[in-house]
Amino acid sequence: MNIDFAYLLKVFPQVLLYLPTTLLLAVVSMIFAMILGLVLALLRESKITVLVKVIEFYISLFRGIPSLVQLFIIYFGLPQLFPALSDLTAMSAAIIGFSLKTSAYMAEIFRAALVSVDWGQTEAGLSISMNRSQIYRRIVLPQAMLNALPATGNTFISLIKDTSVAFALGVSELFAEGKMIAAESLRFFETFLVVGLIYWLVIIVYSRLQNWLEKKLNHSLQC
Repeated sequence: MNIDFAYLLKVFPQVLLYLPTTLLLAVVSMIFAMILGLVLALLRESKITVLVKVIEFYISLFRGIPSLVQLFIIYFGLPQLFPALSDLTAMSAAIIGFSLKTSAYMAEIFRAALVSVDWGQTEAGLSISMNRSQIYRRIVLPQAMLNALPATGNTFISLIKDTSVAFALGVSELFAEGKMIAAESLRFFETFLVVGLIYWLVIIVYSRLQNWLEKKLNHSLQC
């Protein structure tokens, strides 16, 4: 096996320059996905049959279609139906696609987290004349968000890795740059090894931050 370690060290900083683009895609998409997912989860608790069915269809649709297919539909397909979207950039299309897909998973995560909060606490809130809004804001949501944190973290990790398919739209992120460098140098193993190591290091750092946040939130709720 002939691995060029000098080449590994040389190409590492070149690929690393595109990490901010990958993180931007993941973080912005996750923020929108969490907001939309929480709204969907709360609306699903409304018990309005038609609304619940629409939300269930949305979740099924975006969980069932592969990310790459969704991105192609949004970036290449929608402008044909709506000419006003012809100026949609690849980055915007990628963020929209990742946000919609991830929100479908987040809706299920938040729904399970809301259900996990003991109904007795809601009854206790009602018994002291708190309204539904106050109960959710002060009692249910803080506990539900803590319960949802591990699954939310796993979803974010998946999203970071999923951003690699954005290269198909022409977004210059980690994988796209690695692909270009490998094509020029023909050192495919070393180049994609570097790309994989950078993803791995990002996940390690994020996992440590998530563990710290979980401990911090657990401590604050116990106090």
